[in-house]
Amino acid sequence: MAREQDISIKEIRRPLLRQNDPEKVAALMESIQKIGLQEPIDVLEVDGKYYGFSGCHRYEACSRLGHETIRCRVRRASPTILKMHLA
Repeated sequence: MAREQDISIKEIRRPLLRQNDPEKVAALMESIQKIGLQEPIDVLEVDGKYYGFSGCHRYEACSRLGHETIRCRVRRASPTILKMHLA
């Protein structure tokens, strides 16, 4: 079961490198400045550490805007589940 909470952007590990669409990030930055983040990003919590695999554009937009935290939908997972995401 997922729960929502604000997490420090610095605490979220992004283990998979993905290319962001600069235009999409810019549009999200503008939207977030006007109306705030509308959809939380999904993160896995494994042994008290947070891993993000989706929401790359929202994460990047909030990071560039200087936000210290980001709203997250958090699911607890085992190290085995984390390894499956990294495969």
